[in-house]
Amino acid sequence: MPRTTLALTSFVGGEFSPLLDGRTDFDKYSSGVKKLENFLVRPQGAATRRVGTQFIAEVKDSSKKTRLIPFEFNTQQTYILEFSDQYIRFYKDKGQILSGTPYQISSPYLEAELFDIKFAQSADVMYLCHPNHAVRTLSRTGHTSWTLAEIEFVDGPYLSTNTTSVTMTPAATTGLDQTLTASSGTFASTDVGRLINFSGGYAKIRSYTSATVVKIDIKSDFDDTSAVTDWKLGSFSDTTGHPSSVSFFEQRLVFAGSTNEPQTLYFSKSGDYENMTSGTEAADAMVYTIASNQVNAIRYLKSQRTLVIGTTGGEYTLSAEGTGAAVTPTNITIKKQSSYGSANVDALTVGNAVIFLQRAKRKLRELAYNFDQDSYTAPDLTILNDVVTESGINEMEYQQSPDSIIWCVRDDGVLGSLCYQRSENVVAWTRHKLGGHFGECTITVTDYSGISVGTKLKLTKSDGTSVTFTSESSGGTAPDETLGFRPYQDNDTTADNIFTAINAHEDFTVENPASNVVTVRETTHSAGLLTITSTDDVRLAVTSEGNSVVESIASISGSLNEDELWCICKRTINGTTRRYVEVFSDFDFDETDPEVFHFLDSGLSYDGTATTSITGLEHLEGETVTILADGATHATKTVSSGGITLDRSSKKVKVGLAYSSI
Repeated sequence: MPRTTLALTSFVGGEFSPLLDGRTDFDKYSSGVKKLENFLVRPQGAATRRVGTQFIAEVKDSSKKTRLIPFEFNTQQTYILEFSDQYIRFYKDKGQILSGTPYQISSPYLEAELFDIKFAQSADVMYLCHPNHAVRTLSRTGHTSWTLAEIEFVDGPYLSTNTTSVTMTPAATTGLDQTLTASSGTFASTDVGRLINFSGGYAKIRSYTSATVVKIDIKSDFDDTSAVTDWKLGSFSDTTGHPSSVSFFEQRLVFAGSTNEPQTLYFSKSGDYENMTSGTEAADAMVYTIASNQVNAIRYLKSQRTLVIGTTGGEYTLSAEGTGAAVTPTNITIKKQSSYGSANVDALTVGNAVIFLQRAKRKLRELAYNFDQDSYTAPDLTILNDVVTESGINEMEYQQSPDSIIWCVRDDGVLGSLCYQRSENVVAWTRHKLGGHFGECTITVTDYSGISVGTKLKLTKSDGTSVTFTSESSGGTAPDETLGFRPYQDNDTTADNIFTAINAHEDFTVENPASNVVTVRETTHSAGLLTITSTDDVRLAVTSEGNSVVESIASISGSLNEDELWCICKRTINGTTRRYVEVFSDFDFDETDPEVFHFLDSGLSYDGTATTSITGLEHLEGETVTILADGATHATKTVSSGGITLDRSSKKVKVGLAYSSI
């Protein structure tokens, strides 16, 4: 029977799930692949190797998680913000903003809170939300002039009016630092900063004295100093929580999802974003709670033709009753569109769709209005590849130009990318592992006397070849075989013997950082990973190198009207954990000499007079680096004292970490 060759015309199916292996009847079968790693699918159908990353700077504290957030005033004035434990740093034009030293401001957000921050931006002001903190604005007046401030909301929003017999009595009708007394225990120390409204005015709680007495700053004068029962406390406080989501919609700033009111939305006055004075007039602020059978916390707000609301139990749309009308306090309506439920990861607005992460954090869904069905639908975007998101997704970003790609940070630090072009029916997944590695190969000796003769330690090098070391009989003499080691005397001595055996091999460099622990590194590292397996993982427990870990991504408008993708990448460099800010960069553009793709991660470039000495590589200290010299490949080198010495003098040099594309 003659052999048949199938015509494979494109890659627009992307990487397929193994569950599709036998689906030859599927219309996209001939455009899918089994594995697509460190490649990008283009909307036209081609698959191209992904570009490398350019090293920008190390984060302030590499021991702590860090998140990147984009800040865009317009397409020309764009910034990347480095958020970490109680500080923010700033980047622009592929560089770090300096004021002598890296420019930074303080923030209230702790390391554990960073990835729960939601934000919305209007011109030079960004609104930041986190349920543990009062809403803040981040404002820019210059490259080194940024201010993070708590919002002073005008008159609201508030909880329902008190229905008990508890009264409030102010000591004065106007002024700052006045006394307010409750007839019974009402206040908590966490109410400081909270609003309270009664007797025709409102005030902000300045300080806490007791459960019945607080000091207030009166913002709008009270009618008199009489005791009243019709008072109401502000919705936002450290006691009841602060909003967790924010968006703009029809000239209003909308907040949602506080701790005590997880299904409630708070709309500002129209055109007055920080004024929450409610009423029945069309422009007044309003508070609206989703009515449903279950209390499901709001996870995101996205403005489309309607306001899309994602909760843990389903997806809703908010609009005005009547075609084309603007939302007002008297015509608001909310409809449930689907019941998939959303994870606490901010959704993306992509064209006419909202891309959200389902509650289990493994499925992306595309919520969009379907004119044929006259309703919203939310198909599964991972149906063709449920494996690429299997470890869970922690963050998503959309890079609109040049190729309409949705990027996903997986829980294991691998990047997933989805080429998404719905008009052309392109939904193609690929995955990306950045160059370098995180974690080290270690051997921990326990119960040395139980290690059997013939126990093996197999070291598979980063180039795929392996070396096996074998346990011989216990004793203090040298092993019989070159690749042998002897258990002897105690765990520490046995570890020393393993250290001696492996360190004698030219391919490895070994440390003994703890008495019974051996750390193994390759003398010359390739693009792969060094791994160890043990035939007795109880007495000779091992760990292996893992992939470099991408922890955060952000996209901003860049040069040439294309979007830049930035990331935080965590690696083990010279035995130490480092977190670097990097940007995916295909070339250093020069109209007279457009540079070639460099396909190196955490890379830097040199362009000057011919030299053999390349310095400024401290961020890759001790690493085996790949080199392009004057457009040609160069032998790998190991960075020492922040530099390398080339074998030949070169004018244009690119240095970085290699990665494999499959």
